[in-house]
Amino acid sequence: MLQIFHNTNFDFMGRRKFAYLFSATLIVLSTVSLVLHGGPRLGIDFTGGTLMQVRFAQTAPMSDIRSAVDEAGFTGTELQAINNTNDIMIRIHQREAGADPFGRVNLALQKKFPGNKVTLLRQENVGPKIGKELGTKAMQAICFSLGMILIYIAIRYEWKFALGAVLALAHDVYITLGLISIFDKEFTLTVMAALLTIAGYSNNDTIVVLDRIRERAKVLRREALAHVINLSVNETLSRTVITSLTVTLAVLALFLFGGEVIHDFSFAMLVGVVFGTYSSVYVASALALDITLMRMKDTTVASGGKKAPAKG
Repeated sequence: MLQIFHNTNFDFMGRRKFAYLFSATLIVLSTVSLVLHGGPRLGIDFTGGTLMQVRFAQTAPMSDIRSAVDEAGFTGTELQAINNTNDIMIRIHQREAGADPFGRVNLALQKKFPGNKVTLLRQENVGPKIGKELGTKAMQAICFSLGMILIYIAIRYEWKFALGAVLALAHDVYITLGLISIFDKEFTLTVMAALLTIAGYSNNDTIVVLDRIRERAKVLRREALAHVINLSVNETLSRTVITSLTVTLAVLALFLFGGEVIHDFSFAMLVGVVFGTYSSVYVASALALDITLMRMKDTTVASGGKKAPAKG
């Protein structure tokens, strides 16, 4: 198997307090941004609006199309070119849609591009009620997936690992959501799909590390748990870095060259993969260690100090 690192001996657990501080800082910044923006900026998938697909007889610059749509009174509208054709997808928010949105857009486009015929291929309206239902189901999907992961890891491992793994997943999803808010990107169904994908990716990465910790803990029963975790993380480091680097490069290519259609999806994936890798080392494992140390400390106090505390 390809190895990048050989016989590494990094003291990951010895520096876990710096990781906690780093994560806490990102969580605070995410919370501040979400509070200041009144939550994530929801797309028309959740707020309702109008989606139109139009076809130009001749190719038109996207910047000029956006300018014409703005002049029609639909500022902040999403525009997407479809498959290198003259077809353009226009998403108008519910609060701006009003009556006959295509009539207003078409008038502005004909004024901007005289002689370039614009044909309406399809028009769909998403009502605010449907958008609210989608938002509720999206939150239910995230909570359900985290709950199932918690049950799965609790059955396969110990509960302290399950708790650390689920907190790590929540950490990744929340920070990704916070960065989406900080960079003022819309929260759409595609971003929602990205968050669920991140949860799956991060969980898979965490499971690999936990498996190695479980194997080593059986062999090195007399060793301190911090040493066992450090040894396990170092042994899986090459696999973690190679997997993450491969996924990151693929997602980075989508982010840079994938176009507007998947830009927000690839942004969320890019952030999620980076923090998913970080959390599998520093959040899930470190939390499992500290939960164990706290339990052993409580046991020692309860038994009147007869049991020696474990080494951190």
